[in-house]
Amino acid sequence: MLAAEPRGLRRGSPAPARLTVLSGPSAVGKSTVAARLRDECPWIWQSVSVTTRPPRPGELDGREYFFVSDQEFEKMAARGELLESARFAGNRYGTPRAPVQERLEQGKPALLEIDVAGARQVRAAVPGALLIFMAPPSWEELERRLSGRNTESAEAMDARLAAARTELAASDEFDITLVNTSVKDVCDQLVALMLAQYGNAGQDLAQQGILCNPDPEGTRWQRLRP
Repeated sequence: MLAAEPRGLRRGSPAPARLTVLSGPSAVGKSTVAARLRDECPWIWQSVSVTTRPPRPGELDGREYFFVSDQEFEKMAARGELLESARFAGNRYGTPRAPVQERLEQGKPALLEIDVAGARQVRAAVPGALLIFMAPPSWEELERRLSGRNTESAEAMDARLAAARTELAASDEFDITLVNTSVKDVCDQLVALMLAQYGNAGQDLAQQGILCNPDPEGTRWQRLRP
């Protein structure tokens, strides 16, 4: 059972933090980082995107994505229900607007894990959002990760590699770049950046033992509760 909601983050109080957006090229490890945060820091709300691509092995509807048809996606876009949307490697992706707005109004920690094109749209739609770019240790490592998936056709893989090169060049558009040499280190840094936005409320999160607390140097965050 999770601890009580931290002081300063209740409905009706001013939202003390910016929306945080995690982006980067395909296969850089965004989904892996997001999954670890879901397990270790469930107080960080994560948006679940909609997509028209089919589920990969092990993916569940409503957890990794909401899997919808092209027609359903078009209807959502036409009704203005998507905060951002993009077409990538022949499939469409988008972020439902209403859940994000609700969390921002409540002043609760909120994270979007989306591609670079979507991050640009969010910056325009939500001024002041904190945009974090995740970069690979090297191009060779990113290429190895993409090739190792074996879940797509050669044509789709070529499209992803071309898109990755373009996306890597966009890192300067982001507020902060984190190099993914270790999932744990990236998670530690990301949580610290999010909590730093909350000031005293962030300290409440730590003091109430909700999962994360700084080490003596104040540079990393450690899990306190299982």
